[in-house]
Amino acid sequence: MALDRELQQAVAARVNYFRDLGIFDFYRRGEPLPLTAASSEAQATLDPLPAMALQNATATTPAMAASELLENSPDMARAVPPIPVLPSLAPIAPARRGEALQAIREEIGDCTRCPLSATRNKIVFGDGDPNARLMFVGEGPGADEDAQGLPFVGRGGQLLNNMINAMGLKREEVYIANIVKCRPPQNRVPEPVEANTCTPFLFQQISVIRPQILVALGSTAATYLLGGIKRPLSVLRGRIHEALGTRLIVTYHPAYLLRDPTQKKEAWKDLQMAMAELGLKAKRAGS
Repeated sequence: MALDRELQQAVAARVNYFRDLGIFDFYRRGEPLPLTAASSEAQATLDPLPAMALQNATATTPAMAASELLENSPDMARAVPPIPVLPSLAPIAPARRGEALQAIREEIGDCTRCPLSATRNKIVFGDGDPNARLMFVGEGPGADEDAQGLPFVGRGGQLLNNMINAMGLKREEVYIANIVKCRPPQNRVPEPVEANTCTPFLFQQISVIRPQILVALGSTAATYLLGGIKRPLSVLRGRIHEALGTRLIVTYHPAYLLRDPTQKKEAWKDLQMAMAELGLKAKRAGS
């Protein structure tokens, strides 16, 4: 009995620690973390995120039931399973956002929650300023990212760095992450079960950073950040969306721009929308 009380106290202390950081969604290795061992105060405060499994398509999200989402968007069932809207969390003080992100990384641990863990080399959590006003989200790590454990460090990353510099910013002034944190084999598109297992942690990162502008790099990022509805980039680009408690702009993935450089001008138009929202001026050539 004494051991049980000590365990309850230890779990309650851990839960309260995360709560104080503003993190309210918890996962055990491979499954949602039940809070039955936590204190009654912590249980009353926390609202665990619903499971993201494909068969759980009717689970209630913090904003609305998945059935309501499917009713409003009939094509969603043919796209990807519904994903939760970012819960409204108390803002975290800027000085503690780095600590909060580290707590999320520790909760991920040596993740084995989805099949991607069997083939990855390193988990690619994210990189950049915890207080960034601008956040980029791509699809998933490639070979270079999988080797180094950092997002966008290959050829596509070099192009993204150039794009960021052209906006008048440095890479270390923004935050960069992906829909999935492990490399899909042969860089294939993440399966819905993989993305839906991983995105709750991405949403936690977004809730901590609270960027003023979120940029979706490519169709996969746009799909999951905008609620799971697959639409052509031609439909999504050119306007500002409201998503996950912030403003979201959709543009081409750097890897696509490397394959089709003629679209760089269009991508620059997208970034100019972000710059206008942030009050940024383009960097002059040679400066």
